[in-house]
Amino acid sequence: MDPASFAVVALAICVFAAISRKAERSPLTPPMFFVGAGLLLGGAGLGWLDLDVEGEGIHLLAEITLVLVLFTDAARIDLACLIREKSLPARLLGIGMPLTIAAGAVTALLLFPGLSAMEALLLAAILAPTDAALGQAVVSNPLVPVRIRQSLNVESGLNDGIALPVVLVLASLAGAREEAGDAGYWIRFAALAVTLGPLVGAVVGFVGGRVVAWGTSRGWINDAFQRISGIGIAFLAFGAAEVVGGNGFIAAFVAGLTVGNTAREVCTCLYEFGEAEGQLLTLLVFLVFGAMMVPEALHHGSGAVWLYALLSLTVVRMLPVSLSLLGSGLRPASFAFLGWFGPRGLASILFALVVVEEGRLETGALLEAVVVTTVLLSAVLHGTTAWPFARRYGEFVTALREAEAERAHASEMPVRIRHVAMGGAMESETSS
Repeated sequence: MDPASFAVVALAICVFAAISRKAERSPLTPPMFFVGAGLLLGGAGLGWLDLDVEGEGIHLLAEITLVLVLFTDAARIDLACLIREKSLPARLLGIGMPLTIAAGAVTALLLFPGLSAMEALLLAAILAPTDAALGQAVVSNPLVPVRIRQSLNVESGLNDGIALPVVLVLASLAGAREEAGDAGYWIRFAALAVTLGPLVGAVVGFVGGRVVAWGTSRGWINDAFQRISGIGIAFLAFGAAEVVGGNGFIAAFVAGLTVGNTAREVCTCLYEFGEAEGQLLTLLVFLVFGAMMVPEALHHGSGAVWLYALLSLTVVRMLPVSLSLLGSGLRPASFAFLGWFGPRGLASILFALVVVEEGRLETGALLEAVVVTTVLLSAVLHGTTAWPFARRYGEFVTALREAEAERAHASEMPVRIRHVAMGGAMESETSS
């Protein structure tokens, strides 16, 4: 990145920082702002940003961000609480997510006849993870019952790590189809990646977490280096898994899950990292997304691409979620609320970059265009509806005399960005 582009990126960060408190009480989310800033300042707009989406720096940013997002998202999840209060998250992840992938694959085959079954499944798996940060007001708004917003929070924290091995296996199988002579190699490669990765991640997460916790309890590690040590565990898991032939991203996710449930006292610093340095990396990815990926997708986008994106955010997500919630006791309004707020965001962008970078799929450009268009549409639609829909739904449930299923007890787990939308929500709740 040249000095001028570096200065433009810094200016965008400072501009949003200056209006961040006001933005909390508006439909303007940080991802929306940075996607828009990238589109305005990039080559398709003013041309002030000189970025190369194929460059090593961009892919390094994507890999670092994906490692940290997988690690910190997993560390937020308390498995004991999840098992004890498993009903809604288990339904969304165990039933809703596989059905969403299946529905997305069928839709892709109907709209894009040139895709193979494996490529259609791959596209659907890339778009399966949700990103609560694109509708942060929903999981931060106290008007929304805890059980409902925590279900979306837990789903978002776990589904990227669950989808990742599926994406990697499908990408390998789809690539093996186009390189028939190497099919056996790629199948073995995928098998090792999804078995060694979790093993390395569990070992590194357990040992690293216990060491940091032990040092902290004896006063050997200060707060700053406790945070650095926690992030170091994520990169150690990633690097160690890659060295032995496993997948580093899966290892980072499992390491975060392990640290979060065996050394939870270490996690406070990780949450603080996610709200500052981690969010900065995320927003830089959205800036690059707006500057480089969106113009390319808009240029090559077709009616079928836009239709798939719209269906992916509506029918393909909402129908499987509704089916997964049958028998839960929730009202139809809750079905619709949980189904609608499945934003596609950071994980889908990063998965697409990692898969397309391999360059072994002839349909890679189409897959990327569909993913980018879906995330762009999601950033706008979910960002603008998060606050008003959350408020309206919260008021609807509050007015009900009988809403035991929605109001059932659920333990709160940390959200990725705690402060976003809380101010406005609290203010509204007080005034009512």
